[in-house]
Amino acid sequence: MTSAARTPLAGRLNSLVIDARVEAGRARLAPRGELVQGCADTLAATLGGLPAGIDRIDLDMSGVVFMDTAGLQFLDHLGAYGDRHRVTVRTAHWNGQPRRILELAGLDAEAPLRSAAHRTDPAPSPPAPSPSAPSPPAASRPASAVALERAERLDQLREEVGQLRHAIASRPVIDQARGVLMATHSCTPQEAWDILREASQLSNTKLRAVAAAVTAGAEGDGPPPPPALRRALHTAVAHRLS
Repeated sequence: MTSAARTPLAGRLNSLVIDARVEAGRARLAPRGELVQGCADTLAATLGGLPAGIDRIDLDMSGVVFMDTAGLQFLDHLGAYGDRHRVTVRTAHWNGQPRRILELAGLDAEAPLRSAAHRTDPAPSPPAPSPSAPSPPAASRPASAVALERAERLDQLREEVGQLRHAIASRPVIDQARGVLMATHSCTPQEAWDILREASQLSNTKLRAVAAAVTAGAEGDGPPPPPALRRALHTAVAHRLS
C-alpha cells in the first residue's frame, strides 16, 4: 500500500510517499522523500487505510532526506494517532538533515515521539554574576584551550542553525520552482533540483533567487528571468535533460 498527498501547486504530488506493509498485527511504514507541507495529510491517508487490529506501527525514516517544521506536525499527528487508538508507535533510522532538525527542536532522534511527550520547560538560567563579584579562583576556571574550543564549537553551531533556518525559509519557493520545471520540461523532482542548482552556479546567483525568478516567470504577467539567468537555465536544462 502506498499513499501520496496533493499540494496546491498545480495539483502535483508532493515530495513524500509512504509504503506500508502489514504483518501479524504490525504495520511497517517506510516514508520516502521530504517532510514538507502536505506530509501530515499523506500520513493521515496511510494510517486511515490500515486494517483493524493493528497493535504496533514501526516507521523506517531512512528514506526521508529533508524536513522543515511540517515534519514536527507529522510527528504530532503520529503521536496523536497512537494515543487515540492505543497503538505502540516507533520511528527509527533518522539521518542527515532531518536528524539535525530533531536535535535543534530538542527531540531525541532515537525516540522523538517519547521525548516530545515528556518535554518540560528548561530550568531557568542562573542569575548573571554582579560586575563587582570577585572572579573565581584560577583553579576553578577552565583551561584557556578548553574555553577556546568551546567558543569555536558554539560559533559553528550558531552558523549551522542559521543555515538550517535559511534553508527552511527558502524551501517553499524552491519547491514551487521545482514544480514549474517539472511541469514545463516533464522532468523528475531530482532533475528539477539539479537544474536549479546548476543554473545558480552558472549565473553566480543564490539558489533562492533563481527559484523566485523561475516561479515569477511562470505567471501569466510575470517578468522573465534576467538574461544571464535565462541563459544559465537553458544551459542547465540542456545539460540535465539531453
